[in-house]
Amino acid sequence: MGHEHGICGEALSAGERYRSRLVWALSLTAVFFGVELVAGLVTGSLALLSDAGHMLTDVLAVGMALAAITAAARARSRPHVQRSFGLYRLEILAALANAVLLLGIAGYVLVTAVRRLGEPPEVPGGPMLAVGAAGLAVTLTAFALLRQGARESLNVRAVLLEVGFDALSSAGVVVAAVVLLVTGWPYADPLIAAGIGVAIVPRALGLGRQALRVLLQAAPAHVPVARVRADLAGLAHVEDVHDVHAWTLTSGMDVVSAHLRIDAAEYLGTVLSRARETLRERYGVEHATLQVEPSDTGDCRPAGW
Repeated sequence: MGHEHGICGEALSAGERYRSRLVWALSLTAVFFGVELVAGLVTGSLALLSDAGHMLTDVLAVGMALAAITAAARARSRPHVQRSFGLYRLEILAALANAVLLLGIAGYVLVTAVRRLGEPPEVPGGPMLAVGAAGLAVTLTAFALLRQGARESLNVRAVLLEVGFDALSSAGVVVAAVVLLVTGWPYADPLIAAGIGVAIVPRALGLGRQALRVLLQAAPAHVPVARVRADLAGLAHVEDVHDVHAWTLTSGMDVVSAHLRIDAAEYLGTVLSRARETLRERYGVEHATLQVEPSDTGDCRPAGW
């Protein structure tokens, strides 16, 4: 039997590599959340208040992401015998929580916007424009900080999604303010707010679906189990492949396990190396646990579940 792990030494999660950028994004969004909240309350602008709500979700999203990454890193540096995979899944739980939070904010904005369409309040366009433009600059800066990390980490991608929609929200505030200043049309504020709320829903659902796939240990889309089994079975000296499993531990950490029966014990090392190479080169899997046994042992057989 052989067990091969492609990662030697300590491995950092994708989210952990971008911790410093998350800290900067948290600082920017936390400060400006207070500014927008006060401005929204003073002017009575629903668009500004909805943008402040978006900014609050950014603050919570980045805060939860940092907390999850920090907890996972501490668990990795001080491993617990009963938590052999550490706390990497906290990053995925944070991403799921952010998706739920986004849906809640969208629901609140939509309900409030519908109510205001009946009797739209008078909103001053000047202060609304100034605060909206400043909010747009802040969210675009945070977006630029996190864009690269979102390609690797689902947790960072969740934060980037919220920051991106907050940028759209701030742009909507600017548009509503310009319409108010130029035409005085009172429906611009609640209509822009409602449009922002509607746009959030499908993205939040998509993010939640991705997080649930990881939590339910579904195979990653780029690691089709049937093809993996076929590729391993096609290796020289391999007679049978079974109990193949693929799942994602956290963003950037895919795992595969499998049992391989070979025709002779002398090829165990060769098959193990080739199987590991196949998983790494064709599917990007660096962590694999492979049980390789000669056919004459009679012990390598499928599990009963």
